[in-house]
Amino acid sequence: MNWFDSKYAESYSGDKVIVVNFGSQYTHLIARRVRDLNVFSLIVDYEDFSRDIVDKINPCAIILSGGPSSVFDENAPSVGKWLFELNTPILGICYGHQLIAHLLGGVVREGFGEYGPVDIRIVNENDLFKNWGLRGTVWMSHRDYVVEAPGIEILAVSENNYIASFRVRDRKIYGVQFHPEVKHTWKGDLIISNFLFNIANCRKTWFIENIVSDIIDYIRKQINPGEKVLVATSGGVDSTVTAVLIHKAIGDNIIPVFVNHGLLRKNEVDEVLNNLLGIGLKPLYIDASERFLSKLENTVECEERRKIIGEEFGRIFKEIIDENPSIKWIAQGTIYPDFIESGGLKHSSRIKSHHNVAGFPQELGLKVIEPIKWFYKDEVRRIGKILGLPNSLINRQPFPGPGLGVRIIGKFTREKLEILREATEIVENILKKHGLLNNIWQAFPVIGDDKWIGIKGDKRFEGYIITIRIVESEDAMTADYSRIPYSILDEITREITSRLPVTVVTYAVTPKPPSTIEPC
Repeated sequence: MNWFDSKYAESYSGDKVIVVNFGSQYTHLIARRVRDLNVFSLIVDYEDFSRDIVDKINPCAIILSGGPSSVFDENAPSVGKWLFELNTPILGICYGHQLIAHLLGGVVREGFGEYGPVDIRIVNENDLFKNWGLRGTVWMSHRDYVVEAPGIEILAVSENNYIASFRVRDRKIYGVQFHPEVKHTWKGDLIISNFLFNIANCRKTWFIENIVSDIIDYIRKQINPGEKVLVATSGGVDSTVTAVLIHKAIGDNIIPVFVNHGLLRKNEVDEVLNNLLGIGLKPLYIDASERFLSKLENTVECEERRKIIGEEFGRIFKEIIDENPSIKWIAQGTIYPDFIESGGLKHSSRIKSHHNVAGFPQELGLKVIEPIKWFYKDEVRRIGKILGLPNSLINRQPFPGPGLGVRIIGKFTREKLEILREATEIVENILKKHGLLNNIWQAFPVIGDDKWIGIKGDKRFEGYIITIRIVESEDAMTADYSRIPYSILDEITREITSRLPVTVVTYAVTPKPPSTIEPC
């Protein structure tokens, strides 16, 4: 499925920025930073990027992302030189910076590279670095570098005397060799802001508060009168916001379905059903836990597990659809990061398949509607608040669709599932007791195959190893481990090892990237 959906982007009347994707791991961060500045952004793969798309979208600016390629590669990703015939302001980042110089007929060479924090200095005052200062540390990740290009003015150089930024004279075309979108870059948001507002004259028109009615209208336009929509509801904020939006758009033609796949947390079924009923949704509840668990038993690979879960959901939905021929649509609570991590962008590698987009059988023959697929998690929460959802639901921690099944590393067994379910309750209860649970992004334990020799009741005991993962994040695109007090980690450890067949508890401190938040 191509991520680019021109129907919504064309209909949105505010200012828009196109981010052309060349495969950078940071492409999504560029789009996110633009959104943070109240300008709508959309990502388009370079192969799909065309003059026709630019004419339809009519962006106030175009940003060319970084990427792993070299302009010297055979079949190197590129865009047409027609780009320079436009009056649209352009900012090239990393590979995009090199590509601009290359297309202009400039010289790009392979060097020894610059990686991580690098100091740069401004050599010519300009609008891009307005109020930024004369020196600063930026985040580099490149080997090739620009030597020269016709008509450019060098704006900044690195400590290694590489061109760190340039502009094309008499044109609103800029390049930066570094990544202003990552937080490691000094005042990176200011650089993007300067480009959008001082150079491209974009307007701040992207406000979640003003577009909820647009989303509802968009849903109404897609669904014909009398057509019913099956909505998979898990109780999480994404699927619940999706269900409420569709309910507001088409009323009782919505069929919310809550499937218990046996991988939920303790007491979660009752909590989800009560929450959904409390906001006016009457879900069809299906206990399919045995169907799922029997198929998952002894599976080892997480990807296989995700696919089994997705396919089983598809079979269940097909059974519902066979009994309700008026169902013509399936609605999913897919959000923007889901497609990025499941390879929804052609030239960004797939990190993990997403059960929303990977599992439904082709024979369902239904249309899919994903009304929040343009939004990041915090934006979805703001939509939920506007819709009047309770804070307890809006602020609910992200929980993977495949549930506890993707927090079991190695062989899937029911014993490990029950240990994990109990450990999850322990972690959440202790953090809640100390007033921390609602102040962190996610907190959960993970269990694997490995065991560790310990002593319980003065006897040798071989127990499991539990890893605790507690992270802070703004949008799940990047994350860092939470520096919670050691006394609380000690309390979690003592409670888990005393109540469960566990002999060692570890704490995961690796940020995202390089790791993901969930283990698999």
